[in-house]
Amino acid sequence: MRFLLSALVSFLALASSVFAKSSTGDSVLVVIDPSLKKEDYSKFFGGLEERGYQLTFRGPRDTHPPIEQYGIPGFSHVIFFTPETKSYAFDITPQSLVGLLSEDTNLLVTLSAKQTPLSSLSAEFSLIPPPPGTPLVSHYPARSEPATVIPIPVPESTLLTSGTPPVWFSGVPHAFGNSPYLVPILRASSESFAADSLDDSGADALVDASEKAGEGLWAGSQLGLVTGFQTLKNSRIVFAGGVEVFGDEYANKALPDGAPSGNERFARDVTAWAFRETLALRIDNTTHHRVGEEAPSEKYTINDQIVYTAHISAYDPETSSWKPYSGITDMQLEFTMLDPHIRIALPPVANEPGKYQVQFRAPDRHGVFKFVVDWRRKGYSFLQTSTTVPVVPPRHDQYPRFLSAAWPYYAGAISTSIGFFLFSVLWLAGDVEGKKKKGLKTE
Repeated sequence: MRFLLSALVSFLALASSVFAKSSTGDSVLVVIDPSLKKEDYSKFFGGLEERGYQLTFRGPRDTHPPIEQYGIPGFSHVIFFTPETKSYAFDITPQSLVGLLSEDTNLLVTLSAKQTPLSSLSAEFSLIPPPPGTPLVSHYPARSEPATVIPIPVPESTLLTSGTPPVWFSGVPHAFGNSPYLVPILRASSESFAADSLDDSGADALVDASEKAGEGLWAGSQLGLVTGFQTLKNSRIVFAGGVEVFGDEYANKALPDGAPSGNERFARDVTAWAFRETLALRIDNTTHHRVGEEAPSEKYTINDQIVYTAHISAYDPETSSWKPYSGITDMQLEFTMLDPHIRIALPPVANEPGKYQVQFRAPDRHGVFKFVVDWRRKGYSFLQTSTTVPVVPPRHDQYPRFLSAAWPYYAGAISTSIGFFLFSVLWLAGDVEGKKKKGLKTE
């Protein structure tokens, strides 16, 4: 019975991903704190439903529907609108959320100035939260809102729509660790800082913030507000410093100059990246063969001319399908045996969308080699593939009969043989005549 349930869950997950808006499925579990009202986030949730996502809501302490059952995730994506929740059901722990990422589930997590299990989870992804009770504060630009409600300029990024207006933000910042898999999405403005007091008439507030942080001065654009993290399996998690950035209040709120805010568009772009609608790439297949042949070879001989081909596609959320993609110009192919013996550019082929091809000569060394493609760029899905092939020396009947570089040795051997033959003839012939002459003389 357990096997049948597991198979059924797997089948439903596969079926939902076939016609999904996201490249990994359209089922979304929203874990929302009871203190928050769904109506206050109607634009955010409505936008997800309009894009084809199926939303399921549950409380942080509820056990149904389960996030994972029999080791299989029940949803393709999980949203945590629980910025101040400190206790969860047994199936929501930092360890279980890390396990969801390893099972190809994407997460969107909102934080707050309070210490919670999810703020501790952020430290596992190379984010450094500030001390509890230190939200982001800024008094620029001049406005009637509190100092903790800040308009943040949206940077130009491949993740975000170009020209997005500033967004309203209220929440907690974070510093960045050294992980290369972090994807900064929204940074704090240069005039903002993290502090536990709004009374900053002097410089004491900045000094206190620096001393309490323990990581240096918590100020300026070195702080992150919304940050993504992409795992080696290409699953994605986004940490937002405040849940209000997704709310209707900030989406409808005008900026200090009277222009509409970009919160709604920003939230759409963030979820599109987190749920792998955008910047999602994959390698469809790879082939390799000798020049002049079509079928892949089981082994190659040293100095063979080899052709390597990779087909790459990108996910198109408009048609919910994968389409050939030729936009990568800096991909490389490595032919390795422990260390790369050959590293060469793998360029796209003109007039053949999605096809990347290169020709190279096998090294003059036999052994077990690998074709390796390992392309990693911030924001994009990682492209990794490895194919093992042996490289052997030529057979005994594959060597050339004569080597042009060995003609001096050939000439030396032939001249020595001829010289030895002539010397032998002259020596033997001369010795016989000498004995005859000597015999005649004694008589």
